[in-house]
Amino acid sequence: MKKNMGSTDRIIRIAIAVLIAILYFTNTINGTLALVLGTFAIIFVLTSFISFCPLYFPFGFSTLKKK
Repeated sequence: MKKNMGSTDRIIRIAIAVLIAILYFTNTINGTLALVLGTFAIIFVLTSFISFCPLYFPFGFSTLKKK
């Protein structure tokens, strides 16, 4: 796995995941919507920690700064 996510992309994904968690724990979202958004939040956190987005790979897209 070659890294393809820059730091800004990772920070935005983690911020979105935190926002989803806040909405869930304050009972703003519930039911199916909570499950779907919770799944996205988990995926965002995992991809942020490994700096690799599988959806970027097939298109050759990268937010990583070139050296």
